[in-house]
Amino acid sequence: MNRLVYLWFLRLMLPVVLVRLAWRGLRNPDYWQRIPERFGFIEPVTKQRVIWIHAVSVGEVRASAPLVRELSEHYPYHSLLITTMTPTGSAQVRALFVDKVAHCYAPYDYPSAIRRFLDRTKPVMTIVMETELWPNIFHLCRERGIPVFVTNVRMSDFSMRKYQRFASLARATLLQVSRFAAQSPADANRLMNLGAAPETVTVTGSIKFELNIGASMREAAEVLRLTWGQDRPVWLAASTHEGEEETVLMALAALKTQPRFANMLLVLVPRHPERFTAVARLCKKNFRIALRSETPGAIDPATEVLVGDTMGELQLFYGAADVAFIGGSLVPTGGHNLLEASALGKPVVFGPHMFNFQEISQMTLDRGAGVQVQSLDQLSAAVSDFLGNANRRDSVGEAGRKMVEENRGALTANMRLIEQLIK
Repeated sequence: MNRLVYLWFLRLMLPVVLVRLAWRGLRNPDYWQRIPERFGFIEPVTKQRVIWIHAVSVGEVRASAPLVRELSEHYPYHSLLITTMTPTGSAQVRALFVDKVAHCYAPYDYPSAIRRFLDRTKPVMTIVMETELWPNIFHLCRERGIPVFVTNVRMSDFSMRKYQRFASLARATLLQVSRFAAQSPADANRLMNLGAAPETVTVTGSIKFELNIGASMREAAEVLRLTWGQDRPVWLAASTHEGEEETVLMALAALKTQPRFANMLLVLVPRHPERFTAVARLCKKNFRIALRSETPGAIDPATEVLVGDTMGELQLFYGAADVAFIGGSLVPTGGHNLLEASALGKPVVFGPHMFNFQEISQMTLDRGAGVQVQSLDQLSAAVSDFLGNANRRDSVGEAGRKMVEENRGALTANMRLIEQLIK
C-alpha cells in the first residue's frame, strides 16, 4: 500500500471511524465529548514556540512525564502541547501536569484535519511517544519543516510483522522522521529493517527508567497502607484486562484457604475505566468488596477486595502494596510497564504475554527482580512466596530498585537529540 491508496482507504473508512467513536461512547461517554478536536477544530494556540508531544493513552502519558519535566526546565520560553487519543489519556494529562501544559485530542490522520491542527498550533517540533506511526501527520510535518522526533521506540517482532504487511507505506512514513530514539539495539534493528534511515536511529535506552519517586509520594503510600491495615498482606493486581480478573480472583480464593493469608487484601485496578463497574460486579459475587472512589480513608477489615476505580493513583497503590501483578500479561495484550513497581522496591509477577516490554521483562528476570508465571497455580504460588517470605520479598524488591537506578541515562540522551533538532 502506498500513501495515495492509504488516503483513499481513510476516506472510505470515515463512516466506520465515526461509528466506532459512537460505539466507544456507549461504554465511556467521554468519547462523545470534544469530538471536533479530533478533526483539528481547536482553539488557536496564541503562545509562540510550541513543542507538540503526542502520547496516545495513559501508558504513553506516564512515560512522557520525565521528558515533559526536562523540556519545561530547559525550554522555559517554549510552550508544551500534549495530545492524546483516549479520554483516559486526557485525564492522565490533567492529573500529572495540571495546568503546566496545554492539552487537546490529536487530529485523526486526515490531511484536512492535520493541516487545520498545524495551522492553529504552529509547532516548532513534534515529539511522538513510542511507536505511533501516522503517515499523513509525519508527511505534513516534514512538508512544513517541522522536525519529527519519535522517542522511547519499542518495536516488537509482532509489531514489525504487522507493519511489514504495508511495507512501502511503512518505509515512506519512517523516512519522514528526523530522529528515532530506540529503547534497545533490537528495537533499532527492527526499525531499520522496516526502512528507517540508519543515520536517524539512535539507541538511548528507555526513559521509563527515569522515574522520579518523590518523598511526598512515599509518605502518602505509607499513610495509605495504614488505612488498608499494616499487618495484613496486600497484593496489587495492576492494569488488568478482560479475562484476567477471573484468574486473579481464583488465585485469591486459593490463597485465602491458607490461614496465614485469611485476612489478605487484594487491590484490583482494571486498566480501562469503562470496565470498573463490571469488574466490581464480578468481585462482589464471591468476595466482600469496597470501591476506592467511595472509600478514600480506612477500609473495613472484613473487606477482601478493594477495586481501584479512580484515575492517577496507581503509583500510590504500588507504594502501599507488598507485591504487584502486572496486568495485560495473562492475556495476549502485551503487558504493561512494570518499572513503577520496581522503582518502589516491590517484587513483580507477570504472565507469559509481555511482548510490548520484551527487553524490560527479560532484564527483570535476569536481575532476579520478578517472576514470570504461566498458569493460575503458578500465579498463586508466586504471590504466596512473596507474601509469606519477607526476606525473599525484600531481596527481589531491592533487585528491582537497583535495576531501575542503574539503567537511568536515557533522558539525558533524548534531550541531546532534541537540542540538535530544535536548533
